[in-house]
Amino acid sequence: MHNTTRHASLPDVAFDTAALARPLDWVGMDAMALPIRLQGEGGQALRVPASVDVAVDLKDSSARGIHMSRLYMQLQQSLANEALSAPALRKLLETCIATQQGLSTRALLRLRYDHLLLRPALASANAGWKNYPVTLQAELRDEHLHLSLGFSVEYSSTCPASAALSRQVNAARFEADFAGTRAPSSDAVRDWLSSERGLAATPHAQRSRAEIRVELRPAFDELPLRSLVDAVEASLGTPVQTAVKREDEQAFAELNAANLMFCEDAARRVAAALASDARVSAWRVRVAHFESLHPHDAVASVSGRNA
Repeated sequence: MHNTTRHASLPDVAFDTAALARPLDWVGMDAMALPIRLQGEGGQALRVPASVDVAVDLKDSSARGIHMSRLYMQLQQSLANEALSAPALRKLLETCIATQQGLSTRALLRLRYDHLLLRPALASANAGWKNYPVTLQAELRDEHLHLSLGFSVEYSSTCPASAALSRQVNAARFEADFAGTRAPSSDAVRDWLSSERGLAATPHAQRSRAEIRVELRPAFDELPLRSLVDAVEASLGTPVQTAVKREDEQAFAELNAANLMFCEDAARRVAAALASDARVSAWRVRVAHFESLHPHDAVASVSGRNA
């Protein structure tokens, strides 16, 4: 009885009339630590930690503030128990608006988390886990759901200019080593190529990163992270590997030789993959090559909207 009486007497100044009254575009909370539910490998559900932002508009100019605790409790309940999907996000945003009891008409949710995907090796039977940082934003306005998905992919980039210069040095050494030989046998050439003499110079390569943000069409209920990652990595041709045996490393070297690229090339490759994706209405790409030749990065950006 004592606790009930004490609770009933607690003041709530949120119901006071606002000074300098005017509506507000967004009010909410940033960087809440909450678990979210994802569909893992094999379809099993798993919970992962996320940093969560939430906001609603405050359309009632006379209201001093929103009900933040209601938003927090709703997010804590929903995100941990229902897997992320477009319908689930729409339902959650509708509920966030409803908790404000007429104060709000729009809601915004932003999730930042790390998504692990199991990736097969190039040649061996091994597989390993790769981490993909994800930012997911969902906004409900005028009863329409707007979804955007951001993620990054790491890959290897071998410089085309450095490759051309290296080939020239290798050719010069071959000419010097076989000077005076009328027609070296194929065995002699093979042995030379397999020796240390057969590699006079190597092109420089570096780990690189593509940062992608896409606006998703509302017709697709599933969040297509895996398929978008697959498409981007396939367009680049040299995604970084996880579990690696010698045969995988050799296959990776072959892929690098077959996919020489400047940062401009990489940006165009990713753009072409996204421009042909029916699930994507708009996209933005930024690639960065963390140079091994220079103490600075080479970067390129491109954006577009699909018809």
